[in-house]
Amino acid sequence: ECRRVRLRCGALDWRLFEDVAHADRWLEIWLMESWTAHLREEGRLTDSDRAALARAAALQKDGGAPEAVRYLNVPHEMF
Repeated sequence: ECRRVRLRCGALDWRLFEDVAHADRWLEIWLMESWTAHLREEGRLTDSDRAALARAAALQKDGGAPEAVRYLNVPHEMF
């Protein structure tokens, strides 16, 4: 469901990784074209999308919110 939501909202790619050192830890990664596209992503979410993401977030063991980390692509030509 998360994959469908992310791709429908503009993601170029989506992946789910399991931490082999911690079988109960998972990492969801999706790639947006730009920071602007990421900012627009929230506005594209439907109520159904929000419900799907909430179901996934509810899988947190401690009941807290999933950790969110954001990275920006830096073209290698800059270095």
